[in-house]
Amino acid sequence: MKRTFCILAGTLALLAGSALPSLAADQEISWIYCGDKIDPIHEKYIKEWEGKNAGYKVVPEVVGWAQCQDKATTLAASGSPAALAYVGSRTLKEFAQNDMIVPVPMTDEEKASYYPNIVDTVTFDDNQWGVPIAFSTKVLYWNKDLFKQAGLDPETPPKTWAEEIAFAKQIKEKTGIAGYGLPAKTFDNTMHQFMHWVYTNNGKVIDGDKIVIDSPEVLAALQAYKDIAPYSEEGPTAYEQNEVRAIFLDGKLGMIQAGSGAATLLKERGLNWGIAPLPLGPSAKGEGTLLITDSLAVFKGSGVEDKAIEFAKFITSPGPQGEYELQGGAGLTPLRPGPKVDEFVAKDPYWKPLIDGITYGGPEPLFTDYRGFQNVMIEMVQSVVTGKAEPADALKKAAAELDQYK
Repeated sequence: MKRTFCILAGTLALLAGSALPSLAADQEISWIYCGDKIDPIHEKYIKEWEGKNAGYKVVPEVVGWAQCQDKATTLAASGSPAALAYVGSRTLKEFAQNDMIVPVPMTDEEKASYYPNIVDTVTFDDNQWGVPIAFSTKVLYWNKDLFKQAGLDPETPPKTWAEEIAFAKQIKEKTGIAGYGLPAKTFDNTMHQFMHWVYTNNGKVIDGDKIVIDSPEVLAALQAYKDIAPYSEEGPTAYEQNEVRAIFLDGKLGMIQAGSGAATLLKERGLNWGIAPLPLGPSAKGEGTLLITDSLAVFKGSGVEDKAIEFAKFITSPGPQGEYELQGGAGLTPLRPGPKVDEFVAKDPYWKPLIDGITYGGPEPLFTDYRGFQNVMIEMVQSVVTGKAEPADALKKAAAELDQYK
């Protein structure tokens, strides 16, 4: 945030021609930083950037995850915006259409540096509205011991939805343990989990400003949810994805879809587990997943928008970002390919399926009212897994409701 300052004319006269240092204060680039503390790698590169940009000081304000985005929104709405804030990319359209943020245009070279489809997570109306800083994908995890107990090959995970449903059924019937973890709680990741199925069947929710969710591809995904629900944990509407993951870590689920964090936790357990790309639906073109990014958004009215853009691009550039993702222990799927990523995958092969799903993955759908969109999707999923609605009816209802939130 730009600090105002005043220098008396008499003082200027006294200092004219003197060797005294300037009294001008650095201009602040305030940064709403989500988390419990600043990552040491970010601290290092903040200092490096400040050393190259005399007269500017980056001032992070650490805000807990639950309050972080609300803090940035409140400041912007009050007319005292932070220069920069860490936000979920899904909110960028809402911020932009409320004239709270400025575009962060990318060159063709910058766009090409990312894995496919990642720039789409921050793009609408042919503009980029944020710079990706964190990225996650999902894969299938399976319990090899439960596979063996159920008479399945413990080294062969399902490659298709049909196999996934059949394997879940066989595990449940042969072992009495749920074959699949199905999150359906009133929680944002219920929508996220369903979108992984949409993108493993070449489906879409919105195309530009057109709602296209009522399609054969998405209907097949919702039908698959109905089909696998009987072989999942009892009462899936009581569980979100981390709670389902905890059940899997205790050896009480045959399969889950989860991100890299599950692998980190599994390394500490004695569970005999495997990791593979998400199973594919009948219309899939290749391995897919929902591409979830968080971004740095540059807020309008701070007075330092151009320098905030420069800093945002620097702190997320290949060197600092690569170190943050891989060496920093952040547990994030890399945003860009490169030699460091190749080394990382060679060291920890479980990263390969997390990266392979990117090519045919898709972004979080951008809606002006993201919470409205999210709630419609959650209600749709819950109505199907509880048996209150048939997939086709639930999908048509959702399609009609989503139009108001785009």
